[in-house]
Amino acid sequence: MSVRLGINPLTWTNDDMPSLGGDTPLEVCLAEGKQAGFSGFELGHKFPRDPAVLGPILESHGLALVSGWYSSELLTRSAEEEIEALKPHLHLLKSLGAKVMVFCEVTHCVHGQREVSLSHSPSMSEAEWQTFLPRLNQVADYCLGQGVQIAYHHHLGTVIETEAEIARLMAETNPAVGLLLDSGHLVGAGGDAIAAQKQYAERIVHVHCKDIRKEVLADARNRDLSFLEGVLNGMFTVPGDGFIDYATLFQGLRDSGYEGWVVVEAEQDPAVAHPLTYARLGCDNLKRFCAEAGLQITE
Repeated sequence: MSVRLGINPLTWTNDDMPSLGGDTPLEVCLAEGKQAGFSGFELGHKFPRDPAVLGPILESHGLALVSGWYSSELLTRSAEEEIEALKPHLHLLKSLGAKVMVFCEVTHCVHGQREVSLSHSPSMSEAEWQTFLPRLNQVADYCLGQGVQIAYHHHLGTVIETEAEIARLMAETNPAVGLLLDSGHLVGAGGDAIAAQKQYAERIVHVHCKDIRKEVLADARNRDLSFLEGVLNGMFTVPGDGFIDYATLFQGLRDSGYEGWVVVEAEQDPAVAHPLTYARLGCDNLKRFCAEAGLQITE
């Protein structure tokens, strides 16, 4: 039983708010991520999307491709249309050895809108659930048949955010729909990441480690701020730098036999939170949590 340690480029440059780290070259992200101790990267908007181009870049840094975010629109297009839309992304992941696809339904989402508070997160009507679930199952079956499993990302500001929404998603989809457990997004939505890990252990195929500064989350909720305002105020940080109990979470991953990537995905303003400093802190803390839990790390 072993895990691999990866990082998302959000530490250096932000996809939802491109002005954050906008001048930071991809080369700096990769070099510093490797220097911090990570074995792989998820995709970001500065990554080439041609495997023949990206592959040698990652290889030159001794890095693997972990996965990459995909924005689905299954509430407004058919499963067949979604499959056609995701094929280039699937090809990139498959070609470079990634085994999971970070997958999130973005219809009606508000997490990229700085002026829309998190209290206005969307939810699906019963009719939309009945549309969404069979389409998601069909897309997941296709991707799994291609050797890449969907890792559904519950996410603040989207239609799958709360514990109840995750529970229905898991109850009414087939096992081809894997779950991406994101501790920060779940706790930020008022949920319990440790309980979710235990409940959905057999479905968890990918893990994002995003910690939360409790007082900043409370302030964001009290003042009804948006997701992006929360980011700018420092709501998120690397694992071990907030209040989430990662020691217990990692013990649960060990007990469940989890094997896959654990990924630091902790968006902050890089002008405030020095990227290499926080990347190192995140990697060092992940290594400590793994050692304490008895999880072996594959370099």
